[in-house]
Amino acid sequence: MSGLTADARTMIDHARVTAQNHAFTYDERIKVESVTQAVCDLALRFGESVHDEEAMMSRPFGVALLIAGIDELGPQLYHTDPSGTFVRYDAKAIGSGSEAAQSELQDKWHKQMTLREAHTLTLRVLKQVMEEKLDHHNVTSTKGFEILDETRLKEYIEAM
Repeated sequence: MSGLTADARTMIDHARVTAQNHAFTYDERIKVESVTQAVCDLALRFGESVHDEEAMMSRPFGVALLIAGIDELGPQLYHTDPSGTFVRYDAKAIGSGSEAAQSELQDKWHKQMTLREAHTLTLRVLKQVMEEKLDHHNVTSTKGFEILDETRLKEYIEAM
């Protein structure tokens, strides 16, 4: 998420409700692209009104999101922007420092990387864009998500 937190919260709540409605209606999990489309549809409805009613929202959403998930097509990552468009990526960085992070991802990321290589690349990108020193106190990892204990996290940081 990059932008206004309140707008992100609204869009994420919409994504959750959409996913739950789909699960209850069709008894299956929603595709990652479908939930991303629903979020972007909400962003596109800015200023939309029905007949002579007032517009639904007074301003566009001021947030870009990275929406990631796993469905029958495998792992997927989508970038949404405030205009309501979305693009699928294999690796993407947004927010402050995203140019440097994206450059590092383009140079080092590949589809056949091991989990260890992915951990190392993630920490390299964080080290590059973080203002404070990277250590096991200011990085949280979840695996899908796995929480690395301090010892393993220290190992990854020292391996860089």
